[in-house]
Amino acid sequence: MNFAPVEQAMDAAVARGVFPGVVVLVNVGGRIAFLRAAGRRTLAPDDTSPMREDTIFDLASLTKPLATTTAMMLCVRDRRVSLDDRVTRFFHNFGVHGKTHVTFRHLLAQTSGLSAWRPYYRDIVKIERGGRINFTASRGAKEWVYEAIQREKPEAPAGARTLYSDLGFMLLGAAIEQMSGLTLDRFCHEKIFKPLGLRATSFVDLALLRTRRLEPIVDMIAPTERCPWRKRILCGEVHDDNAYAMGGVAGHSGLFSCARDLDRLATTLRESWLGQNVFLPSSIVSEFWRRDDPVGSSTWALGWDTPSLKGSTAGTELSRNAVGHVGFTGTSLWIDLDRHVHVIVLSNRVHPTRDNDLIRDFRPLIHDLVIRAVSDA
Repeated sequence: MNFAPVEQAMDAAVARGVFPGVVVLVNVGGRIAFLRAAGRRTLAPDDTSPMREDTIFDLASLTKPLATTTAMMLCVRDRRVSLDDRVTRFFHNFGVHGKTHVTFRHLLAQTSGLSAWRPYYRDIVKIERGGRINFTASRGAKEWVYEAIQREKPEAPAGARTLYSDLGFMLLGAAIEQMSGLTLDRFCHEKIFKPLGLRATSFVDLALLRTRRLEPIVDMIAPTERCPWRKRILCGEVHDDNAYAMGGVAGHSGLFSCARDLDRLATTLRESWLGQNVFLPSSIVSEFWRRDDPVGSSTWALGWDTPSLKGSTAGTELSRNAVGHVGFTGTSLWIDLDRHVHVIVLSNRVHPTRDNDLIRDFRPLIHDLVIRAVSDA
């Protein structure tokens, strides 16, 4: 397999300023066929730190499929919940404004009708400035968000349209905590990360940072944005504003990891789908990875996306039978189920500012180059 064009594209993207640096991993048939880092880990306050293959990244929305959705798979396996259970089974106040019929399947398939996003962090900061000391990033702030989501008016009836929603995954994180009696980060650590040997994968609980019971090794982590309201370059604390306000542990964002750990997790999920790994039953992974399209135009499976016919971040070469997801910070994972190939792309394109969308052209290009290299072998 000739990955020279992939390497050239990585170096060219760094030179163009698509991101400070990037790590790309390609797994073919269960083995790593390509792993390379390019560029720098940081640009500010200096640019002397090279990107490394083991650099840890803020995964942003990759949290949704890799942590929250995998946790939901385990809960379904253990019969803690059914996909077609109504959300009101766990959140009795959620049914207001016509949301009674929303199920967990709707949340996972992005058809719940909940809004894409709300600036909850602004309200939380305002409450703290109004006198509630240390409210931001507290358990109380997280509960405030959960209650606010339950009061939300939907933008569409359940199942009527596709609307990618952070709110739905925040609520899924809360549901996992209710089902298990564990915090989301502890559940994921005990049931997913530790059993699979993922040593560099975790949420960063900001309460532990505040009390200095947790000290991130910042020279191993790719920094993200110079945050305009936190007044610092973020490194080792979640970039997503709402996830930060909720304490760093949330169903939609907050997970940190490195390429090799993600390779192990993706391999385990693919092997489970094939019936070759007992981590999860094949039937459950298959149901989550099957496109769920009640409206006739959705690319979404349950917690995972599939390639769209035009303009997909996965490019044009991945099979239609692929699943994946992207993260706002510049991360992505795509698994081609026909070719038994997965591609992990990790970058910190939001460093030092989120006002850089050059990655839009890089994402499809790098996936096309990878699949051509694999197919020509």
